[in-house]
Amino acid sequence: MDALCPKDEGWGPSSSKRSFDFTPCFEDTVLFAAPDVLFVIVALVNVWHLSKSRQIPHRKSWILRIKVWLSWCLPLLITARIFMHLLGHHKTAPSTYLSLGSQLAAFLILPVLTWMNHIRERHSSTTLLIYWPLYLVVFGIWLRTSLAIGWFDKHQAELGLAATVAALGFVLWMLECIGQEHEPGAYHPIGKDINESPFRTANVYSRWTFHWMDGLMKLGSKRPLEEEDVYVLGKEDQAEFLTEKLERATEKHSSLWMALASAYGSTYAEAAVLKVIQDLLAFAQPQFLRFFLAYISLYQAAGTSPKPTADGPSPIKGFVIVAGMFACAMIQTIVLHQYFDKCYRTGMRIRSGLVALIYKKALVLSNEERNNMPSGDTVNLASVDAMRMQDLCTYGLIAISGPFQITLAFISLYNLLGWSAFVGVAIMILSIPINTGIARYTKKLQETQMKNTDKRTRLMSELLNNIKSIKLYAWENFFISKVLQVRNEQELKQLRKIGIASSFGTMFWGTIPLLVSLGSFTAAALVRDEPLTSDVVFPAISLFLLLSFPLAMFAMITTSIVSAMVSVKRLSKFLKADELQEAAVLYEAEINALPVVAIKDGDFRWSKESVQASLDSINLTVGSGDLVAVLGRVGSGKSSLLSAVAGEMYKSDGNVTVRGTVAYCPQNPWILSATVKDNILFCHEYDEEYYNLVLDACALRPDLKLLEHGDMTEIGEKGINLSGGQRARIALARAVYARADLTLMDDVLAAVDNHVARHIFDKVIGPNGLLGQKARILVTNSVAYLSQTQSLLLMRSGIILEEDTYDSVEANPQSELYKFIHISTSEPASGRQSGTATPRTSKPSPDGSRTEATLVPSPSEPIVSKEIRPVSRFAKAVKSNVIVAAPEADKAKKEHRERGRVKTDVYKQYVLSGGVGAFILLAVLTVIGQAVTIGSTYILKLWAEHNRKAGRNSDTETYLALYGSAVFLSSLVALATSLLLAVVIVIRSARYMHDRVLRALLRSPLSFFEQTPSGRILNVFSRDVYVLDQVLARVISGAMRTFSSVMGTVFIVCFSFPLFTFVLVPLGWFYRRILIYYLATSRELKRLDAVTRSPIFTWFSETLSGLSTIRAFRHQDIFILNLEKRLDRNQMQYMASINVNRWLAIRLEFIGSVIILLVATLSLAKLLWFGGVDAGLVGMVLSYCLSVSGALNWMVRSASEVEQNIVSVERMIQYANLAPEAEMVIKETEPTQPWPSKGAIEFKSMSMRYRPDLDFVLKDMNLKIPGGARIGMVGRTGCGKSSTMLVMLRIVEPTQGTITLDGVDIKTLGLATLRNAISIIPQEPQLFEGTVRDNIDPSASYDDIAIWDALHKSGMKEHITQIGGLDAAVHEGGSSLSAGQRQLLCFARALLRQTRVILLDEATSAVDTHTDEQLQSLIRGPDFAGVTMITVAHRINTIMNYDYIVVLGDGKIIEFDTPEALLAQKDSMFRSLASEAKLVDDL
Repeated sequence: MDALCPKDEGWGPSSSKRSFDFTPCFEDTVLFAAPDVLFVIVALVNVWHLSKSRQIPHRKSWILRIKVWLSWCLPLLITARIFMHLLGHHKTAPSTYLSLGSQLAAFLILPVLTWMNHIRERHSSTTLLIYWPLYLVVFGIWLRTSLAIGWFDKHQAELGLAATVAALGFVLWMLECIGQEHEPGAYHPIGKDINESPFRTANVYSRWTFHWMDGLMKLGSKRPLEEEDVYVLGKEDQAEFLTEKLERATEKHSSLWMALASAYGSTYAEAAVLKVIQDLLAFAQPQFLRFFLAYISLYQAAGTSPKPTADGPSPIKGFVIVAGMFACAMIQTIVLHQYFDKCYRTGMRIRSGLVALIYKKALVLSNEERNNMPSGDTVNLASVDAMRMQDLCTYGLIAISGPFQITLAFISLYNLLGWSAFVGVAIMILSIPINTGIARYTKKLQETQMKNTDKRTRLMSELLNNIKSIKLYAWENFFISKVLQVRNEQELKQLRKIGIASSFGTMFWGTIPLLVSLGSFTAAALVRDEPLTSDVVFPAISLFLLLSFPLAMFAMITTSIVSAMVSVKRLSKFLKADELQEAAVLYEAEINALPVVAIKDGDFRWSKESVQASLDSINLTVGSGDLVAVLGRVGSGKSSLLSAVAGEMYKSDGNVTVRGTVAYCPQNPWILSATVKDNILFCHEYDEEYYNLVLDACALRPDLKLLEHGDMTEIGEKGINLSGGQRARIALARAVYARADLTLMDDVLAAVDNHVARHIFDKVIGPNGLLGQKARILVTNSVAYLSQTQSLLLMRSGIILEEDTYDSVEANPQSELYKFIHISTSEPASGRQSGTATPRTSKPSPDGSRTEATLVPSPSEPIVSKEIRPVSRFAKAVKSNVIVAAPEADKAKKEHRERGRVKTDVYKQYVLSGGVGAFILLAVLTVIGQAVTIGSTYILKLWAEHNRKAGRNSDTETYLALYGSAVFLSSLVALATSLLLAVVIVIRSARYMHDRVLRALLRSPLSFFEQTPSGRILNVFSRDVYVLDQVLARVISGAMRTFSSVMGTVFIVCFSFPLFTFVLVPLGWFYRRILIYYLATSRELKRLDAVTRSPIFTWFSETLSGLSTIRAFRHQDIFILNLEKRLDRNQMQYMASINVNRWLAIRLEFIGSVIILLVATLSLAKLLWFGGVDAGLVGMVLSYCLSVSGALNWMVRSASEVEQNIVSVERMIQYANLAPEAEMVIKETEPTQPWPSKGAIEFKSMSMRYRPDLDFVLKDMNLKIPGGARIGMVGRTGCGKSSTMLVMLRIVEPTQGTITLDGVDIKTLGLATLRNAISIIPQEPQLFEGTVRDNIDPSASYDDIAIWDALHKSGMKEHITQIGGLDAAVHEGGSSLSAGQRQLLCFARALLRQTRVILLDEATSAVDTHTDEQLQSLIRGPDFAGVTMITVAHRINTIMNYDYIVVLGDGKIIEFDTPEALLAQKDSMFRSLASEAKLVDDL
């Protein structure tokens, strides 16, 4: 080795001849050769990788030519230096040749790497950008040593060559920084997205400093950001890619933890490595402080002059230590935020993957599991549990890093204090059982709390799904009390317990570092011989401060891990839940002249565990062109049969084969929150000719004329702004447009008028209709069209009782089918033919159909412009990649979001909700806490100085007693602050805000719910309430604490170094400038994050309510794609907001590092040139400055977190300020006598429109209805029948004129008074999750006898007894009952209320003719004697014996008279409707 380095100074590394310098040999071999060798290895690997990648076209440019030309100059210059040594007269050490040789090797590969990177990569070479600054630093060290030893006195020429190499290196470094895509017109890849993230082309410095975000920051400071401004995600962060990774991982691993680690763990592992590096750098800072304070003490002790000597401390050493502190702080900052970036990115990926996986699972969940897991719970898994897994990623590595930091801290403390440091270790070990106990208790509380949250979310979901019924029956107060009972009596009480436990945990972890320092200093003072001076105390204090972070974070991370464990348990249970039986139906793509549907000996159950089959011994064959009608009583299994064919039921026996494609039209039409056109196309490509045929055939033309934007009109969620008939026909049009080989139709004609039903049958369902040559199964209660079917099935108690053709049935009066069809042919004495009687058997021609449709000319009459051709003449529907109901479709429908700064009023309202006094006390306690902390540090500073002067540890008891008192006081203040926050402020504000929003929501008019997706409202009651409960108060308290900490530090620094006040001004300006940029951008991004999150859960809710339709059409993939697009939209905003935080943190911590640099430089300058400095004061100030960079960062982060999270309050206030309906009760006008006593109703010049900017829907209605009269209301679709009912209940207020009930103007009454006086049986029965009793009598106003009596009269007593009585469970949306049974339960509600006015809106549309006849008998019977009844009817026969008929047309009353009088008029509209229903002879 000596042969390699024969120089007299040897290897070193430090020189024995010069103060604070390396030996030339060490510089040649280690500083030059080692980095060069490493560069060669890395560069070769880079070149190999680049050679495998694709060359980017059109990449040759001036910058590349300059770089390559200069790069080739470098090996020539080094070769020249080697020749100079070889040919020179002086002996050259082998180490010099090693140095030059390694440089030559590096410079030879340099041009190759430069060329390859430029033409094949989109960003500058990271290897070169790291190599060049290192080379220049090493060159500077070598130059200083060479000058010091006088080497260049004899080698001026070589100095010139070496300097030229360095200069060229600097130029190449600068050119590499520019990057290949920063040249104007250099390269634009084909299809490059306009908003592609600049991260793709950013160099390593830009990525380290997040400089690539500058463009977005500038834009955000100029104007509020929009969705379109944010950079798109890279492929590796898109939901589709992430979901595929997680799916593959879940197939390999049974544990969800392992699957997540396998899918997304690599980035997290990188973050773990970075965290370890950051921890080491963080603990290097106190060591630098120790070196610096020791240097000050040594310098003062030596009394050295500024002139450097080999014996005394060199001034350069002081400046190098200061530079080291600054560099260490800067590198630590870069590493920390790369670590955070990877953590947040992993969290985002986990959330995205989990949400998509939950959605995919929900699409295949079995019906039994769906009943056990209501949609609200499923949405909760995606919104809350996936979010908790994401939150865990943010600080999850503290669980590993924490113990490592604690170990580092104690090793460093041992070096400072010796064995005394282990007193602190003992205190730590003793604290572990207490922490474990708190963690276990918190876990229990959290598990219970999540169940409470689920319960409340489920209630809210039910409430929103059934809001129409709640409004119609005036049940708002009952449902408010139901939600508040869960919220206030369960959730908030549990939140208080969690708050108390967390407060003690926070106090406990906050006190541990102080107790550790107290114990360690006490032990050190008692056993150490050396005095505890500043160079020991303040590095120790810095270490205790560093120790406090992992300990404080442990409390938070423990809670986070506990919550995540609970969430993983819930998620695992859901993901392992039973799925639909794949083998239930065998699907074959081609029909090949075989039956489209073939069921042989099929037994089907809704639940795998059911003892009794729902459908038993089913045998069914349906071929192409066959129309099979399924008949049966309510609950006989008609809809179940369709579900079995669609694969929705569990098949316990038999075989089911379905060939070709399937379309499904359910009894309760499922409508997407999209345009009419989107609903009809339903993920199929647009075929204009066929689309127009479908509109005509489904009689949708007149409806489209009524809609504001025709078929481009946005439909509210669940089609809430459409009539029942319109929903039914849109759902049918969807099935027809699909051109499927098999169409399943569940009572599709029930919700439409007779003439429309005839039109639809002829043009769509019948043998000459669009579906005439396709297989069709039609469940129907209407017997009018049975003659045109190929086969009839009669269902009873889950079996096919009888199957035959229509002709055979007619020929056999003894058959069950014949009896069923003719069950209501015996009519009252009037002799009118029953509406259920068999029509003529001849098949109508298209011409005949058209003639029939024009019996009575009407502007709303559906007239078909073209002859309907069977669907087989058209090409099959092609699935489209175009997203259904694309989020961008309608800007007007986007959720409202505020812009600019959050208004002061929002903060004011939040402070008022939590209590002004409580917030003032919180501020006071925070300031006291900070003052106590500073005081405790000042006590230690005085003690350290006292010990230095005394030369030993003196007055130990006094100082330790003072310090111990400060520790105790600090703990008390911390506990008081936490308790005040958790028990007073959080609970008060959470209760006040939630209750206010809930009441405002339920007092909003029905129109609000029609225009607002329920997912958006649920987002407020899940995410925003979660922020209010668990986040907001904590971040406000954190902001106050960090603000007081920063102010305290600034005060100490300015007090100690008055010169620092001059630096404050530029630093303050820079700080403010960053803030303006940051807050403006982050605020909008947080809002965009909130606004784009709602559509995810809206889509979830919509999908869950239409699962059977989606699965029947087999459109799961397209719906998954929809969700992934929505997730990506949201994650774009989220990632941007996270990157903005990193952008800020880097810059703020740079300010902190500059403060350290300035304070240390000022101290050094004062020491060297201005007569010395107080080491204790420097130690105290620098120990605070080391924490100030973090504090500055946290101060802005906390302020921004407050502003970002206060957005939740802002959104809640928006809901709290919703315009309400009229008062529920007006005491002044409350009737004193029982009212109404007669039920007389009068319309006086009444007109109504839904919004001021729309046309009148009802026009100048004048009508007098005597008390106790039965009124039938008829008219074409869209004529205003349902609107009349809504205006009578003041769901929509009359715009002009009045309506009186028993002489009282209904406008003067409270809504509850009016709605309790009128019962309505709506067209769509809505049921809640709960018991039968809850559904019939939610307000618990009646006894069981009355309820059973109502059930008996409605025909439901027998079924309710069979399923378990009044306490039998009703599943979400009433899914455990058939549609007819749900309608009968709603009938029982009306019977129970016994009001004087009853409104029936096509109340018997979903029941069979036999049940309908029973209900009609009941209506005519004594129970409804003297009751005013208004019935909207599509079955004209049901109202033929009513007292009066009202015929509506275009919102006006066209006819009003007795049925007999209207039928006697040859030109009456009513007569034409009756004629179409075959109730009178043809005109």
